[in-house]
Amino acid sequence: MTMRAMRHIAAAIAFTVTAAQSLAQATDSDRHSVSYWTDRQRGWHFYEDPEPEPIKQPPPRVTAAVPAVNAAPRKPPEIVAFEHIQQKLDEYRNVAIMNPTEANVRRYMELESSIVRQASLFADVAQRVAWSTPELDPTLQGRPVNAKALEVFEQDQLQARSQSIATLGRDHVLFFFFRSDCPYCHAFAPTVAAFQARYGINVVPISIDGGGIPGFPDPRRDNGIASTLHVTQVPAVFLAQPFTGKITPIGFGVLSESQLLERISIISAPASEAPSAGAVERIKLQ
Repeated sequence: MTMRAMRHIAAAIAFTVTAAQSLAQATDSDRHSVSYWTDRQRGWHFYEDPEPEPIKQPPPRVTAAVPAVNAAPRKPPEIVAFEHIQQKLDEYRNVAIMNPTEANVRRYMELESSIVRQASLFADVAQRVAWSTPELDPTLQGRPVNAKALEVFEQDQLQARSQSIATLGRDHVLFFFFRSDCPYCHAFAPTVAAFQARYGINVVPISIDGGGIPGFPDPRRDNGIASTLHVTQVPAVFLAQPFTGKITPIGFGVLSESQLLERISIISAPASEAPSAGAVERIKLQ
């Protein structure tokens, strides 16, 4: 390629670049011109405030997912049916009370009768279960209901309690409070004397007024112990242990020999079966 040709090419390139720049400037000028004529009310401003920056929103707060609460277990169908019939019975009864027509009362009574039949069926099944399961049979627990069994039970109880009272009599005595003019004391005195002879536990007779009664002609006179033990009614019997000063009320009024035996046996039972501490007095015996 000749030097002359190269010059022509360079001149052409320069012309193209110049034309492009001129076109760009003209475009910018036109834009500014159009902008002025369409928004001339603003006037000429050499500087305009920049556009405000957009407010940055805080990032979304991530919260831990709350585990779904386990749904309540479904009730057995028998429970649902029972609650339904119970509600129905209450509604029928309330309607019958507020509006006691024959139809309303009959409807309530029919539903009640069906419930009674169901309860009777339950009782029959429960009885059969008890008969076949000794530990669930109430007739085999505690005091029997059969006459023969009750006779044997009472004989065993009497023997066990007699032995217990004989052992108790080694270090316990009975305080027998009375008045010489009390007819109930006179009626009760032979029972106390027979109890002493049968079970070997000593009786200490204490006269509130100083006089004697048949069976206990020479009692001790009350020296204030009746007031200390809050004896406000006679006859009265207390179980006392002189060595420790522990005194426990057995009963007031006229009691039978079997009642005395039963009460003393219960009072002298182990701590788990004994009466509350509030019923026990501890005083110094002379």
